[in-house]
Amino acid sequence: MRYPMLLAMVLAGTGMGPLQAMERTDAPEDARAYFLGVEDGDTLTSPVTLEFGLEGIGVAPAGVEHENTGHHHLLINTDLDDINMDRPLPASDQVRHFGGGQTRAQIELEPGEYSLQLLLGDHLHIPHQPPVKSERITITVE
Repeated sequence: MRYPMLLAMVLAGTGMGPLQAMERTDAPEDARAYFLGVEDGDTLTSPVTLEFGLEGIGVAPAGVEHENTGHHHLLINTDLDDINMDRPLPASDQVRHFGGGQTRAQIELEPGEYSLQLLLGDHLHIPHQPPVKSERITITVE
């Protein structure tokens, strides 16, 4: 279990405790994320191919700190109100990270209805201020 210890050491080195809020990176007011080639109400087959677009801000991999950049996170069946915007986004089946700066992904999804939303994170996976996000869409996977 050395990775939790490493995280604790990193947080201690920053003076941040594990539950404290972290400073959010400013984003241009007009920045937004969006899906390309898929729209609200679409019916698709798995694997679902998604392309991510940005306007007013650029893409950089996680860990690379450049002004007005970030990387995509895909929220699946997750309400934005349930996200702690002051902490790094957790990686899970509901929060998919694209920290390599990817702008396209193939996602395996079981048949059913899904809500999808993009949320940009900074070099530390923390959402920007204000959040750079897409509209939330609903798709059906056959």
